[in-house]
Amino acid sequence: MNTALESLLGLLDLERIEQDIFRGQSHSSVVPRVFGGQVAAQALVAAGRTVPTDTDLSPAPGNTPLAHSLHAYFLRPGDPGAPIVYTVDRIRDGRSFTTRRVVAVQHGQPIFHLSASFQTYEEGLEHQTPMPQAPDPETLPTAAEQLPRYADRFLDPGTLDRLLEARAAVDLRYVDAPPFASVGTPGEPRSQVWFRTRGKLADDPLLHVCLATYVSDMTLLDSVLLAHGRGGWATGDIVGASLDHAMWFHRPFRADEWLLYDQESPSSSGGRGLGQARIYTQDGQLAVTVIQEGVVRVPR
Repeated sequence: MNTALESLLGLLDLERIEQDIFRGQSHSSVVPRVFGGQVAAQALVAAGRTVPTDTDLSPAPGNTPLAHSLHAYFLRPGDPGAPIVYTVDRIRDGRSFTTRRVVAVQHGQPIFHLSASFQTYEEGLEHQTPMPQAPDPETLPTAAEQLPRYADRFLDPGTLDRLLEARAAVDLRYVDAPPFASVGTPGEPRSQVWFRTRGKLADDPLLHVCLATYVSDMTLLDSVLLAHGRGGWATGDIVGASLDHAMWFHRPFRADEWLLYDQESPSSSGGRGLGQARIYTQDGQLAVTVIQEGVVRVPR
């Protein structure tokens, strides 16, 4: 496990201030605000730490509720220099489903709101959309090998270093070129990346779900940019921010094993862009569905 991953795991290990109240810290990000994936992952950690593990709540003995969905809104930019306080409301503890609501607060104002649902394991009907074609991740260049090729595209010379630092805990590999490689050339509104953490993780299912949540905010709106030949926030030709984020966790997975993030954009209009995606395990199991809308504005 590298130092960056240890640091990220430290960010997700929230301090418990009081019952159902937690405090988290932040790292610097590529943009001068808290990275949205970090806030979402920390909020899910806070929610998960209040979910009962008492087997009396489960229809099957020893069956701990696992996260199966989250729905979130980004309300205000987060200040990376200040702690974030997460307050959890225990909406419902049922026999099969447990529901939590989390509000993230900074400087006395809410910056993020999340609702999460947890479910005990059940047998049921099974089907899934097949995994799309993608090359073996080991054949693709790493971020450290690929991103420096486009250093001249970035508005700020320090952006490349910040981008590599922000992704140091995760091995994230583009199947095709990233959006800032095709500025001025509109293409298909699709993007694929493989990712996994740079080190093995503990066998805590909540940790793997939270790390996938963290990574899911890194590249989801790339497909919006590709459709219009825009390089994105790093190149200065787009102003953007996440507005809302939803995830459904279908099947067990490990964030320290290769996952394919297959992303596309069905629409952009009104200064907003929509991204939708599926995350597959390397053996073809559909693990997660993700949908996100963000501000996508062309600077005046």
